[in-house]
Amino acid sequence: MPHSTYLPERMGTATLQPTDPVEAGSFQSFTLVYTAGYFGIDDTGSIKIVQRFAGDMGRPQFTDPKAANYTTVEASNGALLEVRFEPKMNIRPWDKTLFIRVVRGFLNEGDTLTVRFGDPRQGSPGMRMQTFVESTFEFRVLADPFATYNYVELPKQPHFPVVAGPAVLWKALLPTARACGETFRLGFKGEDKWGNPSDQVAGTFTLKANMPVAGLPATFTMKRGEHAKSIEGLSVGVPGDLLIDVIDSGGKVLCRSNPLRIAKDAALKSYWCDLHGQSEETIGTNSARELIEFARDRAFLDGMSHQGNDFQITTPFWEELNRLTAEYNKTGSFIIFPGYEWSGNTGLGGDRNVMFMHEGRQIHRSSHALVDDTTDVWSDSNSAEGLFKALKDEDCVVFAHIGGRYADIKMAHDARIERAVEVHSDWGTFEWLVQDALEQGYRVGILANSDGHKGRHGASHPGASMFGAYGGLSCLLAPELTRAGLFEALRKRHHYATTGCRMLLDTRATFAHDAKLYSSDPNVGPATHTPARTAMMGDILQSSDKDVEFTMDAHASAPIERIEIRDGLDVLETWRPYEDAALGRRIRVIWEGSEYRGRGRQTIWDGGAALDGNSFEKITPINMWNLDKKIQQTGPGTLQWTALTTGGFGGFDAVLADAKNGRLRIDTALVKCDIAVADIGRNDLVFEAGGIKRRIRIFRLPDENLHRTAKLTRRITLKGTGDSALYVCVTQEDGHLIWSSPIYVFR
Repeated sequence: MPHSTYLPERMGTATLQPTDPVEAGSFQSFTLVYTAGYFGIDDTGSIKIVQRFAGDMGRPQFTDPKAANYTTVEASNGALLEVRFEPKMNIRPWDKTLFIRVVRGFLNEGDTLTVRFGDPRQGSPGMRMQTFVESTFEFRVLADPFATYNYVELPKQPHFPVVAGPAVLWKALLPTARACGETFRLGFKGEDKWGNPSDQVAGTFTLKANMPVAGLPATFTMKRGEHAKSIEGLSVGVPGDLLIDVIDSGGKVLCRSNPLRIAKDAALKSYWCDLHGQSEETIGTNSARELIEFARDRAFLDGMSHQGNDFQITTPFWEELNRLTAEYNKTGSFIIFPGYEWSGNTGLGGDRNVMFMHEGRQIHRSSHALVDDTTDVWSDSNSAEGLFKALKDEDCVVFAHIGGRYADIKMAHDARIERAVEVHSDWGTFEWLVQDALEQGYRVGILANSDGHKGRHGASHPGASMFGAYGGLSCLLAPELTRAGLFEALRKRHHYATTGCRMLLDTRATFAHDAKLYSSDPNVGPATHTPARTAMMGDILQSSDKDVEFTMDAHASAPIERIEIRDGLDVLETWRPYEDAALGRRIRVIWEGSEYRGRGRQTIWDGGAALDGNSFEKITPINMWNLDKKIQQTGPGTLQWTALTTGGFGGFDAVLADAKNGRLRIDTALVKCDIAVADIGRNDLVFEAGGIKRRIRIFRLPDENLHRTAKLTRRITLKGTGDSALYVCVTQEDGHLIWSSPIYVFR
């Protein structure tokens, strides 16, 4: 325990009313009563009521009794109190703190402090509850009766369950690549407005596929209490792209699955993974076991890794994690790797993720900052350089991560084990990390994961806290669903990354003459090679050809907005699936980017728009995951919004009453612009705002875009020196991004 353990049974008690289950994101009122123990609370003594870092319950406020989150505190004996809320006033992960200090007077044994969260007596609607499910949401209480600031946790803490609300969004999930006759599953669930799988779904649903599927039932039934449905043992006997619709009893199509490509022969299959998430034993929510079962049964993942902050992982918990990975790892159905997040200070290299092939390996922590047992402090690796030295003989894979801290891969990088960089997570989108790697000449793959803290591994809605993005996914292309198969995909960079969608993506390079296809990176030591005329994403080749034929094939899960074909740091082409003649009355306004690389990267885009000589007919938000951040139409030609970005992008589509007339004015703290509607075309109008890719973009779209597939072939001239790193970035109209790992070719 990080706090004092002196006589907790004499420090008082805390009770809470009510303790019934509450719906995630709903408004509720609670009364917590702290009763002083034997020592009372001395003059200037205090208590703290703390919540988890990951929690996104409304911030208590003390000034507006009619507004949400109004909170009051009263002492039964009339003692004068100081009350304030601080987001960082206790030891992580319990750092969000309601601080209550006795500043005049004291409490005797039996005196009480009554705290009303969401006090409704003067009109407050209550506290806005956290937006995600938790079986034991706690108001954890600590007492300092002696005014020493050495707090003791009460032995019994009040708690209650937070449960999902009714389903408002439906998802049907398939893999994305299988061979004819191979079996696969269809996953289905309804999610509430905050992204929690709902257990309130009941009814019979019809399944309709665009091609014959062996084993697919005509209908299936869900009952209240079920969070998801998995339909196993499906197969397709002929090549094609499979889509399955789920239809309710009234004939309404609730959702369409992502595409699944059935190939005559598929040497590599697609396995969807979230390789980075945390549970309540470190800084997340819900237990590690619950996290694993969510990933497998509600997110329908093929693979995962628990990646807790190393300086919070005690030896007993490390041993428990290894027991859990051994228990849940099932070849052919679900793969889980033992591992941890090496959470070194930024100046010592920043965050890395370590995954082992096998259990029982030594954890090399960045520090023992929150681990009291220092008997194994000898094993610490305080710097990223030290970590790579400690892992040089391990059967492991490392990838660089941007969280609160960011990975400085220019300071430290070991190409033998650090095979990828993480471009996206709940924290945001970080293409600059890919650019850092390419600038340094590293040959890395591109991953995306969640680093989820809210217990939703593989389907990580960011909720209403500091996270600015939906958690990412990585599609690993492997011959089989085994640890060895997925490790091979990671080591060969045979994978692509998405911001959370599941779509089909393939990139290829074709050579006129035999190229040398290397088994490993020849930059870091001897590597064998074989002759090859074709290559896939992640491959490293040497060629005598002056140019190469580059092909990309995509079947997206939503209409394609654009595709960028890139060679390293250069965008060779921006392709859109429509021409100017197809453009209509729909315009898109995008805000994006971050303040800088560190923790304070949030960029506030609060502002509005005015349309003179025209009007807005329909507004559709994009990537505005926090429902507390809203776009509101305040008049025929006026909008107001609250919004932020942490490296990724958000914005809205607006359908105008007139395609060409009028002027559009945007007014935010960072960007102010005034443009003629007639000047908004297919290409971006860009208004820069400093920072990292921080800007507003405005462009025009067709009224309806039906293009979900693209197959492009381009002849690309290879660089004379250094690598040509050939890859694509796909943008879907729904706001999701997809990156292929580069094909690395040198002359």
